[in-house]
Amino acid sequence: MKRFALPVLLVATAWGLQAQAPAPAPPPAQPQAPTMSQSFNRNLSGLEQEVVSLVEAMPEEKFGFAPTQGEFKGVKTFAEQAKHIAAANVMFASGILEEKPAMDPGGDNGPDTLKSKAEIVKFLKDSFAYMHKALNTVTEANVMGLVKSPWGPNKATRLGLITMAHGHGFDHYGQLVVYLRMNGLVPPASRK
Repeated sequence: MKRFALPVLLVATAWGLQAQAPAPAPPPAQPQAPTMSQSFNRNLSGLEQEVVSLVEAMPEEKFGFAPTQGEFKGVKTFAEQAKHIAAANVMFASGILEEKPAMDPGGDNGPDTLKSKAEIVKFLKDSFAYMHKALNTVTEANVMGLVKSPWGPNKATRLGLITMAHGHGFDHYGQLVVYLRMNGLVPPASRK
């Protein structure tokens, strides 16, 4: 009988210890994938940070600067470049939202009435806010839907307008970087 008692006691003890042991922790929760809107907004925020900080870095007295040496004849001034980005943002956003622009985009170089650095920076920031508003409406269900192009009778998808907005903004950001460096200034993104 003693032969059977020891193994039974060991099994019972092990079973009791196992019952008292804390349950294993559940696996960590998997991060939830961002929505399409969140993903587009994150990308736009990166562009916004780069462009706005660069425009703010240029002294106001240099906003009328345009290169004149080499192949720069007839290019936009620094202020016109910044206003052009903003005007395009307004048009892209209005196209995505399928509405009349929420603010006057002006002509190709933005409203002629905006002259000071403060006015231009505000217009630029407001245009990015309008783009974020537009991107907040984009879903998997409507991203490929056709909307009226903001530049004529053609149709475009919201995804197409979003892609063009990002590419267009970075194209002009690159030009603004050249203007800043030609004035002896280092762009904020390059100072890190």
